[in-house]
Amino acid sequence: MAALRRLRQCHSTGIAITNFHTSSRASAKQHYKMLVLGGGSGGISMSARMKRMMGAENVAVVEPSEMHYYQPIWTLVGAGAKTVASSGRPTASVMPSGVKWVKSKVQEINPDKNTVCTDDGTEISYEYLIVALGLQLHYERIKGLPEGFEHPKIGSNYSVQTVEKTWKALQNFKEGNAVFTFPNTPVKCAGAPQKIMYLSDAFLRKTGKRAKANVIYNTSLPVLFGIKKYADTLWDIVKHRDLQVNLRQNLIEVRADKQEAVFENLDKPGETKVIEYEMLHVTPPMGPNLVIKGSPLADEAGWLDVNKDNLQHKRYPNVFGIGDCTNLPTAKTGAAVAAQTAILNRTISKVLKNEKPDKIYDGYTSCPLVTSYNTVILAEFDYNGQPLETFPINQAKERRLMYHMKADVMPHLYWHGLLRGLWGGPGPYRKLLHLGMK
Repeated sequence: MAALRRLRQCHSTGIAITNFHTSSRASAKQHYKMLVLGGGSGGISMSARMKRMMGAENVAVVEPSEMHYYQPIWTLVGAGAKTVASSGRPTASVMPSGVKWVKSKVQEINPDKNTVCTDDGTEISYEYLIVALGLQLHYERIKGLPEGFEHPKIGSNYSVQTVEKTWKALQNFKEGNAVFTFPNTPVKCAGAPQKIMYLSDAFLRKTGKRAKANVIYNTSLPVLFGIKKYADTLWDIVKHRDLQVNLRQNLIEVRADKQEAVFENLDKPGETKVIEYEMLHVTPPMGPNLVIKGSPLADEAGWLDVNKDNLQHKRYPNVFGIGDCTNLPTAKTGAAVAAQTAILNRTISKVLKNEKPDKIYDGYTSCPLVTSYNTVILAEFDYNGQPLETFPINQAKERRLMYHMKADVMPHLYWHGLLRGLWGGPGPYRKLLHLGMK
């Protein structure tokens, strides 16, 4: 009820403004030259860059969470190789100093009036807006969840509340089916659902339990991985380690009390299959942020509608987007965000000077496919699904060095480079390492 009242309050102030004022700046309680929505990797790194571009006093970030998490490391947390504590830091410690932190949730975006309303009824007006609200997890779209997580033997690396349950289920595994799922929606880090399968397989071998385990990967996709070069290597690993991969299988129900998972066959509507599990890792269905979906900023599917070359909104030139909330046709990863920060920074600097954006985003994204406790295949590719590799070696091979990068180098680069607005992806280094030929 309180939330409903706040929402009404928000709407009523909006009506009052339209009646009495022409300028949103005059009427809003707070005004910023640059307003950033979301304090995840895209929001924090862009606010650091905007602070340098236009001064801390002109920048505000709307973010309700007290903790900021480096989510890519949760794959290793779920497999017991890292602690969940190592993945988080207080939001206050990553927020650029001097930038205004609005500790609220975005309730409504009105790009026609250049205003944003928060859940406590505060209205903020802006000259420019960066939307970095991420996507939403929908465990509730699977029957029996999220309440099923109260039972043992089931976990999910996609949430801070459930990632340690994955490790517990893996440790307690005795014999039977270890089942891993990939939903029938866009997801962030599309490699993560299978990374935990490879790590679980490695753990079961290490502890002598593999002979009594059936390791099953049920994916809604028609392929194991979207880029053929890397998929070919992954299929080799799957065959070599005797992993069972079932394509076009979508998890629709979890009966946690019976340890049963129900899958639908996407190629044969109405056909379902029940699999008993000793361990279940759930990748939840995901979708666009509901605030964006309910605003004029969304495309037909509910994602933020931006120009794929420069990240400027297609209909509102003073609005920009970054990361998982956008409709950019590339994989939703932290590496993509890093590359996008450099492009978006350049785009905004040009727009502020009334010039045309001149730097083009090639869709660069990366997925370090963890295949064991000491090997990684570093997949890097562009909008066209073509490999766009940083190192002058074949990155489709499993390598120890790449595991070290994933586990030790990348977190350091994240906290001390990306979040401070100092790391814009490996583009310049790729040119250097390939002697300017890429």
